[in-house]
Amino acid sequence: MTDARGFAAFPRQRAGARFATSWWGRAWVQAMEDTSLDHNLLRKGRAYAKTGRLGPITVSPGRIAAVAETEYDVVVRVEQLTEAAWERFLDQVAAKAGHIAALLDRDMPHELVEAAEDAAVPLLPAVGDLEPECPCPDWGHPCEHAAALCYQASWLLDADPFVLLLMRGRGERDLIDALQLRQAPAAEPAGVPVVPAYAVGVPPLPGPPPYDVAYTPPALEPSLSTNAAVDVAALAVLAASAAARARDLLLRGELPDLTEHQDHIRLAADHDLATGPEQAVQAWRYGGADGLDALERAWTPPRRDLARAQALLESGWEGESPPRVEAWRNRWTLGPLQLRYGRDGRWYPFTLREGEWCPSGPPERDPSALLT
Repeated sequence: MTDARGFAAFPRQRAGARFATSWWGRAWVQAMEDTSLDHNLLRKGRAYAKTGRLGPITVSPGRIAAVAETEYDVVVRVEQLTEAAWERFLDQVAAKAGHIAALLDRDMPHELVEAAEDAAVPLLPAVGDLEPECPCPDWGHPCEHAAALCYQASWLLDADPFVLLLMRGRGERDLIDALQLRQAPAAEPAGVPVVPAYAVGVPPLPGPPPYDVAYTPPALEPSLSTNAAVDVAALAVLAASAAARARDLLLRGELPDLTEHQDHIRLAADHDLATGPEQAVQAWRYGGADGLDALERAWTPPRRDLARAQALLESGWEGESPPRVEAWRNRWTLGPLQLRYGRDGRWYPFTLREGEWCPSGPPERDPSALLT
């Protein structure tokens, strides 16, 4: 049976609604926009996508489809991966436990896409990979209906990268089943024959340690000697912290190097300890080390990053005047809101409280998404 997923029609959106907030969703939109030769049709497609007039979307291997204005059957075709390409992709996913965990958490790691590209598996579409079809009289490529479908598809991709994999030819269930086969443990021997096992006998136990030897590690301070009491609460925090760091190591394959200050804030944020500045703790909870850096340091981002953010801000307010921005280095102030560009490529929101800018929410790749 052919895999297919249906999605309800998107309702009417506000004028400033953004498309593609995830990096893979933006790559999808970029591939469609780079194919177009008519920017006016793209503008019409963005506006049409927000009207609520595009019908339910069906995603299946090699295509996405919808009905526009109850009249036109709009289809965008996507090249499917070959069986050999899928095998190479599954090898890359199974090679690292963090890749599987990320996909199941509806994330598409940069590292996975790069590894797939190295194995000649193009997951993300490039210029010319999307083929729009629509019977409307508009000769644009894509027409406004097909462009609207692609823009709405970016919302689906943001929510679930498995939608992209389905377009490329494999559904989520098939992929998970194939990955489980790759992770199945090899068959172990049935065991040791009972006769040789009992013939070995029981080895003697070692003798007890001497009772008259006292030992105190000389490197430890008196407060940390073997006679000192153990702070059970502190030990529980350290154990929980170690478990969380071990989980991060399993998912990501590595851990960032933290300064003593950063690690102090991390412990306070992760375990509700009243040992760190409130703003720093909140910044860590929103964005980790990058969020803390956005709070504490100003820096000058590359011009291309700021130009891209300015374009996103303006396009997000299509049909309306964007708010006035007072820009200084990586900090953009828009009235009572300040956006700070982090070194991780995300914008962190801050609000003014008692004369100080305080972290006020999780970051976004698109600065206009923080103005809603």
